[in-house]
Amino acid sequence: MKDLTSWAIISITLTFLIGPFIIIIFAGASAGEALAFPPDGLSLKWYLKVFTIESFRQSFILSMGLAIFGTLAALLLGVPAAYALNRYDLPGAETIRTIVASPIIVPGIIVGLALLRYLVIPTGFTVTLALFLAHTALVLPYAVRVVSSSLNNLRSDMEEAAVLLGCTRLQAFTKVVLPNIQGGVLAAFILGFVTSFNQVPVSLFLSGPGVKTLPIDMLAYMEITYDPSVAALSALLAFMSLAIVFVAERLLGFSRYV
Repeated sequence: MKDLTSWAIISITLTFLIGPFIIIIFAGASAGEALAFPPDGLSLKWYLKVFTIESFRQSFILSMGLAIFGTLAALLLGVPAAYALNRYDLPGAETIRTIVASPIIVPGIIVGLALLRYLVIPTGFTVTLALFLAHTALVLPYAVRVVSSSLNNLRSDMEEAAVLLGCTRLQAFTKVVLPNIQGGVLAAFILGFVTSFNQVPVSLFLSGPGVKTLPIDMLAYMEITYDPSVAALSALLAFMSLAIVFVAERLLGFSRYV
């Protein structure tokens, strides 16, 4: 009876988690002209149509650029910050960690509105630059937390030994610390990339005419067209995210860092 109850709970949980994904896959494979489930027959035409929609191609390129370069910028800031917080007894270190984590804690709508009102409007930044800065800020907490986790697992005496053998602090960091935490850095990059690419609330406030990330473009497309192409694109993006996380888990042991 106990095993039966356990299997029932697991089945309900998996249905709750995977069910929407399955619905989207089949809705995108509908042979009909309107988004519906169960689908009116099966066809791959909507999956193929996704690649012919110009706005989707443009917004996909923008989202990829923001996710890649925003995450790299966050790592350039986050790796030294994580190192300083981990290796030095800084005054107010816990307060600094809380401030760094604030983009995760504060709802995205509030972050987006604040950035629009107090960063974009007063400075006159372009939409693309504003999105880049916002995505970098949103990914930064993940970079600091994941890299900090890697540093916690790295013995500090290895670095001290390198210094005693003649390395400067910078050389010890680049030759000893960085190679030993590269798995954590790559894990932070992957987590930041997926987070940035799928980001909606902040991007919704900062997008402008002709400049939209892919999730925002999908929302705008659904306002005027209710065909299954959005479901097909959603399924493709879900597969992409799952593939990235699966490869990261196989190569890096992604779950050790998050």
